[in-house]
Amino acid sequence: MTKLQKIALFSLLVLVALLVYVEATKPQPINWFESYSRMDKIPFGTYVLHDLLNEKLDENFIETNRPPFEVLADTSVQGTYFFTNNYISIYGDELDKLLRWTEKGNTLFIASNSFSRELLDTLSLKEDRQYSINTLGTQPMLELVNENLKINKPYLIERDLSIGSFSELDTLTHIVLGNTEVYHDTLKLKDPKPNFIKAPFGKGYIFLHLQPEVFTNYFLLEKDNVEYTEGVLAYINSSDNFYWDNHYKSGKPIETSPLYILLNNKNLKWAYYFMLIGALLFVLFEGKRKQRKIPVVIPPANKTYEYTRTIAGMYYDQKDHKAIAEKQIALFMEYIRTRLRIPTEQINTRFFTQVAARSGNTPEDTKALFTFMEQIQHSSTIAPETLLKLNKEITTYKNITDGKS
Repeated sequence: MTKLQKIALFSLLVLVALLVYVEATKPQPINWFESYSRMDKIPFGTYVLHDLLNEKLDENFIETNRPPFEVLADTSVQGTYFFTNNYISIYGDELDKLLRWTEKGNTLFIASNSFSRELLDTLSLKEDRQYSINTLGTQPMLELVNENLKINKPYLIERDLSIGSFSELDTLTHIVLGNTEVYHDTLKLKDPKPNFIKAPFGKGYIFLHLQPEVFTNYFLLEKDNVEYTEGVLAYINSSDNFYWDNHYKSGKPIETSPLYILLNNKNLKWAYYFMLIGALLFVLFEGKRKQRKIPVVIPPANKTYEYTRTIAGMYYDQKDHKAIAEKQIALFMEYIRTRLRIPTEQINTRFFTQVAARSGNTPEDTKALFTFMEQIQHSSTIAPETLLKLNKEITTYKNITDGKS
């Protein structure tokens, strides 16, 4: 290695070390992803609420990772089913099952920025959005209706968020528990709109809240906001089982590859890059000095084609068309096993369906071809025309499988 190469290598290593130091000491930007996952400590995660409820409710706190449709298949499930996410879309059979479960005397609590049309129609509700034409963003002010839970000033979320409210309430059945309004200049609700309601349903109750951010780490750790969330959850019977849903989460955990985990950590990521750069430098300088000429080795000639033609000619000269047909059938069966990955021990309706699905042929054509081959195998001799027909049908079938026709 020359002196110039050593200087260049040393300079490169110093530059890489400097980049690693700058990247490692750079402050991490705040992640504002609306996760709502119990595992996340980011602003819009629910780590704090999950920890508080788990500690307070103790054995009554039950986590569910499966969809509600599967959870409620267990008839012993009773209590409160709690959902919170930026958007929860429960509809169809799953919604019907949740509503039937609520009718039996249970409690359904959903906090979301929006609800499915089916749920709103069932409760005769409509959603509305609150906007401010005088400001660029919309910061929600929140207030509970119950005098025992109210404070002198409404709670303010100092962040631009979607603000939802309910319209066309049924005042005979729907009970308004909380209101909201867009913050302008004064911390006071002048034209409150309901965003938290209680609706009786059969023997049970349904609670709907249109500001799920009140259950996130960001809201709970700001000032005295935790008192608002406590007031919201005060309507739930703490002696009942509390089922915390982990299924409807925007940031629910997923399995990832080891390389993804490696690159997701800034320290491991730069260590990995440094190792790659070192390996590249090693190959460039060490490999160049030690590389030797690689001799060209001529591979042995493939005699399979000539051998096959010789054997086929022997059968053809002896006019043993049946033997040739059996060889063709055996080769086609081997093609099914290797090309389509389907065993050929049992030839039945399921076998025809699998072969047709993987080859692109129709089940009728598949069954017809195998029936024709079975007829040939049960014959003592066959005519040359039958052999030609077999060859043509097998070739056509394989061409469709290989996408050549």
